[in-house]
Amino acid sequence: MIDHDRLFKELISTFFVEFLDLFLPQVASQIDRDSIQFLPQDVFTDVTSGEKKEIDLLAQVRYQQQETYFLIHVENQSYTESEFTKRMFKYFARLHEKYDLVRLVGYKPSLVSLWED
Repeated sequence: MIDHDRLFKELISTFFVEFLDLFLPQVASQIDRDSIQFLPQDVFTDVTSGEKKEIDLLAQVRYQQQETYFLIHVENQSYTESEFTKRMFKYFARLHEKYDLVRLVGYKPSLVSLWED
C-alpha cells in the first residue's frame, strides 16, 4: 500500500520552491531561497484524546527580510471527517504557541465529493 502522506511530504520538501512558485507566487518572489531549512517534525500529545500527533512539514525561511516559519500541512484523505477543521485548528494552535507562523491555507475538497449525487 502506498503511503500517500509520506509521498506528499517528500515531494513538497524536495520541490518546496517550485511548490511556492506554483501555488503562492507572490510569497515565492519574496523569500530568500538559500535560507530554507526544514525543521525536525514536532510531536505533541492531543490533550483530548491522549494520542501522539506528528506535524507535517515546518520550514524556516527568510521572508520579506525576516526569519519566518511556514507550516505545510498535508492531509491527504479520501473520506469526509466531521471534526476536520477542529483538528486542523488544534495542530496549528500547538505550533503557533512555539513559532510565529505565516498562515497560508490551501484547501482542495476530496475528489469523492465530485461523484456524490
